[in-house]
Amino acid sequence: MTNKPKANRELSPVLNDYIENAKKDFDKIPADRKEQLKKIASYVQAKLNAEKKAGLIFICTHNSRRSHMGQLWAYAAANYYGIKGISSFSGGTEATAFHPNAIKALTNAGFSITKKGEGSNPKYEVKYAADAPAVTVFSKKYMDAPNPTTNFVAIMTCSQANEACPVVHGASVKIAIPYEDPKQADGKPNQDDVYNERCRQIATEILYAFSLVKDTN
Repeated sequence: MTNKPKANRELSPVLNDYIENAKKDFDKIPADRKEQLKKIASYVQAKLNAEKKAGLIFICTHNSRRSHMGQLWAYAAANYYGIKGISSFSGGTEATAFHPNAIKALTNAGFSITKKGEGSNPKYEVKYAADAPAVTVFSKKYMDAPNPTTNFVAIMTCSQANEACPVVHGASVKIAIPYEDPKQADGKPNQDDVYNERCRQIATEILYAFSLVKDTN
């Protein structure tokens, strides 16, 4: 049985509605993926019980699409379920840029994303609730600042990164929940549909994981 939502900040109406609809798909998550998601929940719960805080790094090869989605959905999910003490990050085995198509899908879901720099790898400020501090996101390697270097769960969101990093230095535990790369749809007629589908899948699964966590703060 999952805990009831008790958001500690007011989510945007669009994002809240998106979450309410995504929750309806919990029973569509395959059993093997639920087992991996339960491992994330167990890690977070243990850290909250012991330290009142938990750190997560979502890792993919280029830190451009799936890992950013995971990072931001973790913040939204923690807020939705009223779980304090969560710090969520993302990184890659190499750095590129936060991809515009991923930004569009997250914006459609209800996140407010503002570009705060120029160049090939600009920074963005992301808000999921009006009174929440903005999350600064940009592409980086998983070990680069501001990511933590110890005491975090490494969540591998693509098979390539999982294979390239058999050991994630500094991670307390490594858990793989690979997602198909929406990049394959770039420039194609179904591009937006594929990105929206991947965003919805990641949202649903991260929400499921956090629905299993009880706030201890």
